Amino acid sequence: MTSLAGGSSVKSRVLAGALALAVVATGVSPVVAEAAGGDALDAVNTFIGTQDEGNTFPGASAPFGMTQVSPITSHYAGYRYTDTAIRGFGHFFLSGAGCWEQGGLVSTLPTTGEVGPGKAFDTTKAATFDQKLYAAPFTHDGEVGEPGYYKVHLTGYGGVDVETTAATRAGVERYTFSKPGDANVFVNVGQANDKEPVTGSSIRVVDDRTVEGTVESQAFCGGKAYTTYFTTKFDKPFKSSGTWSPDGGTPGSRESKGGAGLRGAWLTFGGQGQVTATTAISQVDAQGARLNLASEKIRSFDAAKDAVQRTWRHELSTVDIKGGSTDDRTVFYTSLYHALLQPLTANDADGRYYGFDKKIHRAVGWTYYDFFSLWDTYRSQNQLLALLRPSRAKDIAKSILAIHDQGGWLPRWAYASQETNTMTGDPVTPFLVDLWRFGALSGEEAHAYQALLQNSTQIPPASSPFQGRSGNASYQADGFVQYDPDFPKKGQDTDPNHGASATLEYALGDCSLSVMAAALGKKADAAALKEKGRTYRTLWDETQTDRGFTGFFRPKVAGGDWFSPADEPYSPQSQDGFHEGTAWQYQWLVQQDVPGLEQRMGGPAATGKRLDDFFAYDELVKNPATAVRENWVVGPYDYYDQFRYNPNNEPDLHSPWMYALTGQPAKTSTVVRAAHTLFTNAPNGVTGNDDLGTMSAWYVFSALGLYPAVPGTGNFVLNAPRFEKSVLHLENGRDITVKASGADGSKLQYVSGLKVGSRASDRVYVNVDQLERGTTLDFRLTADAAAATWGTSPASAPASPCAE
Repeated sequence: MTSLAGGSSVKSRVLAGALALAVVATGVSPVVAEAAGGDALDAVNTFIGTQDEGNTFPGASAPFGMTQVSPITSHYAGYRYTDTAIRGFGHFFLSGAGCWEQGGLVSTLPTTGEVGPGKAFDTTKAATFDQKLYAAPFTHDGEVGEPGYYKVHLTGYGGVDVETTAATRAGVERYTFSKPGDANVFVNVGQANDKEPVTGSSIRVVDDRTVEGTVESQAFCGGKAYTTYFTTKFDKPFKSSGTWSPDGGTPGSRESKGGAGLRGAWLTFGGQGQVTATTAISQVDAQGARLNLASEKIRSFDAAKDAVQRTWRHELSTVDIKGGSTDDRTVFYTSLYHALLQPLTANDADGRYYGFDKKIHRAVGWTYYDFFSLWDTYRSQNQLLALLRPSRAKDIAKSILAIHDQGGWLPRWAYASQETNTMTGDPVTPFLVDLWRFGALSGEEAHAYQALLQNSTQIPPASSPFQGRSGNASYQADGFVQYDPDFPKKGQDTDPNHGASATLEYALGDCSLSVMAAALGKKADAAALKEKGRTYRTLWDETQTDRGFTGFFRPKVAGGDWFSPADEPYSPQSQDGFHEGTAWQYQWLVQQDVPGLEQRMGGPAATGKRLDDFFAYDELVKNPATAVRENWVVGPYDYYDQFRYNPNNEPDLHSPWMYALTGQPAKTSTVVRAAHTLFTNAPNGVTGNDDLGTMSAWYVFSALGLYPAVPGTGNFVLNAPRFEKSVLHLENGRDITVKASGADGSKLQYVSGLKVGSRASDRVYVNVDQLERGTTLDFRLTADAAAATWGTSPASAPASPCAE
């Protein structure tokens, strides 16, 4: 989770009634979607995550598309389900991110009413063209949200139906006006999503069907400004037009450009009744936007919709599930959908893209991707793409290496061809090492390894916009990143500001890199990196006690002294030294050395008791849905002063599988089933920010019954599947079939036996090599926890890659 700066039937299955919010255990749960038949596309509800800071968008996008078309209300992520007015329809969005600056660029809105001095839209008043003021009220009645298609009825301006669809590099809107007579389309380039600064913009009326221009907006999490070029073409000619600037509107004007402030154009159509607009964007130049528009060859709105929905059916049918309730199916396929939205295509149709060296490059025969939320996605979404779409994963890996080659360093949170230096630790290492382990770096192993080794051992110079491992001086010399809240930073975050969690992240990354080094025959590197994988031990303070447990991670300051607050004793529940978490959540980020962690916690039994307290396990068993909401951390930004599991955020996402890694796999299944109650078929149906598909990918894996808990190993740790049968269709033509007869996600179930292929297995894990060859995992389930002794022998768990 990136830190926060600051009814009727809807296509028969999306929303019922007026989707009025109703109170359930979570506090807000509207929406009952009715999945139709076996079509995975029809099971998706794109409104899931649009409330309570899930930060998804309900509008149209192609898989991994460059352009998205979605409504803008008053929320910084674009659309909030409980809002009542739409300001416009933007053409760029992220799905589930946390910081304020999230796009909504090139905002268009259909309106009616005369534009001119003293008219309904008074051009003498600049505020006339503020999208907050000309926003149209809308109704959820008849609102449709499905992959590649969105529809809403604006109740203002005499009633307007707006439909949106998308291709990879273009978005399409169709406006149907109820009110006879002239109608307008406002194209607003000076405003975007709420809290998205637009520092400069331009718009030009090219001819009686076309406008084009630029938007200079601020990158994510306080990043630098960047320019987006756009071209919008209408299917009918407009009879008149004008532009506005911070001083007001000018009828007949064909151009407006300048710095921050209100800016845009109005286009008036003569009683057409229905108007279609197609918009393409580019980060390269105006010609790139024009080429992207032409390359999509969009003949009509309906043809574009049919094409993108065929693509989505293909993507979503990668996984077939059987069993479960209608809501189970909707939650699963919506999660899969959210996981397939990003990273975003960044090269234009001719292959050109704007690189991290601020030069134009060309991707020939592959797709260059951008917008990498690595601190989030390395934990689940990365592995899901690598397993299901290895060809795309190969291009993702190639894109990351291109960033290194052009910018000199590997990224952490890459956004619009710049490093934002958002979040801390070292996420790019486990991200790339897992892509290597899944086969996505074939032919690039040496190239990637050298980039990773540089990142692991060095620090970018002050002149570089990359911050990299800014805590490496202390880490390499003393085995820990010092805690220094005042350490200078190049962006929103820097590692010493969160020295304890950065140390744990570095150690996890180094351990994963040691696995790669060993496989590449670099024995000395492998040994040194493996030792670095145990540097977490330098921060274990065996004198710290909390809630009856002894020993916790604690930050150290430069020189090696333990950090102590000025006015009170150090507490493992405090935020000091940890990024978006506490020592309680981060104590489990040692999956690379489970025996070493168990030893420090007092042995397996004591470790188990600590896990039980962390998850409030006894309460989970009594009533999972109630217990998670009463005991776990369920506020999306409630990071600190906590001692329990936080399913809303990334640092402890793997922790349910720590039970399986320590000899108690049945309890992993309990925790996972309990966590599933937080994923619902409702606007608030994801936990916290979805973080570019990270939380959704977590759900997909855990519902299938396997999770990539230990980076670099290629191992998936197992739990009771949610569905009776799931089939993953791999690109190589082989299938992974997961069977679990009698699976019922509404109650607690445990694994009592497993066959992998035709052989019984007592292992709590399978490896990616087994999966990629095609296999069947046949789980035997039981509701009797006492009978669930499967996977409890010492040999059942995988070896920790950095244990001594």
